[in-house]
Amino acid sequence: MGNFKMTTVEEMEAATNRLLETGAKVGADAWQFRVKNQTPHCKFGEQGVCCRICSMGPCRITPKAPRGICGCDVHGIVGRNYLKFTAGGAATHSDHGREICNTLGHAAPDGAYKVKDPAKLIRIAKEWGVETEGRDIYDLAHEMSELALSEYGKNHGVSRWLKRAPQHTQDLWHNAGIEPRAIDREVSCALHMTHMGCSSKPEALIRQSLRNGLSDGWGGSMCGTEFSDVLFGTPKPIDTEANLGVMVAENVNIVVHGHDPSLSEMICEVADDPEMIAYAKEMGAKGITISGVCCTSNEVAMRRGIPMAGNFLQQENVVLTGACEAIVVDVQCIFPALGPLSKCFHTKFITTSPIAQMPDSDYIEFSAGTALEKAKEIVKTAIENFKNRKPDLVYIPDMKQKATVGYSVEAIVKTLDGVTNSQVDKTGTTKPLVDCITSGVIRGAVAMVGCNNPKIRPDYAHIELMKKLIANDIIVVASGCSAQAAAKAGLMDKAAKDLCGAGLKRVCELADIPPVLHMGSCVDISRMMVLVSELAKDSGLNISQLPVVGCAPEWMSEKAVSIGNYVVATGIDTFLGVDPYVSGSTEITELLTSGVKDWVEASYTVEKDIDKLVDKMIERIEEKRTALGI
Repeated sequence: MGNFKMTTVEEMEAATNRLLETGAKVGADAWQFRVKNQTPHCKFGEQGVCCRICSMGPCRITPKAPRGICGCDVHGIVGRNYLKFTAGGAATHSDHGREICNTLGHAAPDGAYKVKDPAKLIRIAKEWGVETEGRDIYDLAHEMSELALSEYGKNHGVSRWLKRAPQHTQDLWHNAGIEPRAIDREVSCALHMTHMGCSSKPEALIRQSLRNGLSDGWGGSMCGTEFSDVLFGTPKPIDTEANLGVMVAENVNIVVHGHDPSLSEMICEVADDPEMIAYAKEMGAKGITISGVCCTSNEVAMRRGIPMAGNFLQQENVVLTGACEAIVVDVQCIFPALGPLSKCFHTKFITTSPIAQMPDSDYIEFSAGTALEKAKEIVKTAIENFKNRKPDLVYIPDMKQKATVGYSVEAIVKTLDGVTNSQVDKTGTTKPLVDCITSGVIRGAVAMVGCNNPKIRPDYAHIELMKKLIANDIIVVASGCSAQAAAKAGLMDKAAKDLCGAGLKRVCELADIPPVLHMGSCVDISRMMVLVSELAKDSGLNISQLPVVGCAPEWMSEKAVSIGNYVVATGIDTFLGVDPYVSGSTEITELLTSGVKDWVEASYTVEKDIDKLVDKMIERIEEKRTALGI
């Protein structure tokens, strides 16, 4: 065992408590206090047995009242609520992807946005049957932008991206009647089905939940991931740092938060401008530090090495440091509480999207057409706010960890090629990873994703599950807030190999990788679907046969339900640490935990006990290995 030392959850909690003391001095609110005010939660809501889709109610199912006023039973009500949850998440992720497709249409050689990975653009164009020979790359980008946007509302056919899946998986989707059509159509269809007087049959509602999820993971999210790579560069391993200690007391601190890299990339670009740095020094700072929260942080970390200040439940903490000049947000997972909280400090809370307008914020609308101009306005606003900082309120916890991030599918394949025995062996495939798994050096893999949730001790589940998995020679790929939990703890430091079993430790040493691989933001879970598809093709196995499972131990958002549905529908057994509000219906619960396996060869497991959850994942991986005779 080397000298590697993790940052513990207890240390993070102690730092948070110290920040809350600062907040108390100025009368600041925090989620920790709001949780107490909201508990106990409504049991009808937690079981999914209440309905408010028409004004005859609201209705709630009890032993005395087993049906709503319209006659819908508990199974129909729970199923409709689950499908509505899915539709909200799929719409959100897909709208993110739509904005990226729109931004691609603004790319120009002398514009704010450029094509940074032309080879990937050409590869996708060929995949979609678009002529590329002799084409100007920006003409091609504009055509691909229009084709991608048409995926949202086309009248016929299914998602173009489905062809990336193994034929066996495509056949499962077709036979189950869950192939996603136009992206927007599946959201619209879900909302139609859940309108009063439409579907109440559990099987129909769950089939559409899977279909709507697939329209996200194999539609909108894949658009977001692939065309972000084209615009901003396909991620490759890059070193960065994580946790609140990445903020610098002497500098102007700008924190980017949300999900859309169109904004954060431009903020980073402008903040690097020597003129802006000179202006910051003129205002009394030593420089400018950009750091990130949530998935925006993942986006700029894996492409630029921008440090990660924290994940979802740390967004208030960056303001509580008293050293944040501006927290700049776009869409999704943003606390409206940041408005009143920022008023307790000098921080500017800058909202930028018409989709996410909030009280007590400075609204500077951002769009692809005015990107550079608006980014300069935002950065200048932050710089000019430095003089308003109150030194007696400044406290930045002295904790940060090294992290290597940016393991796209392309980067993983290149890394694997780098450790094969000779140039002849370099195939540009996932076969080296397949060999590691079949030989038993690595037992399997877990895709760890999802949010933080106050119902579970924040970050604890992510970190403890990862520690036990890697100790059992199971490699972890992570995205979203789960990835940031790993980074904050130190599990994305290459030195964390000392926490691994002998087999995984050897692989980490040979490949020069950490045991937890950062694959990006929430939309980048689509990368994981491409990775398992390639593993299946290279191994000759079906996706469901691979010793791979998914896990979201601390999930909280509608997006997470959409993600879970497309991961399961892709053939990956998925383990949850929070109940998706379906426990009130035995039929819906049975479908999700067993019945859907007949359609897609995978299902959900819900286990709130974290120790039991990780044991069940390991057990499932070993069952898959045994079935394969490896």
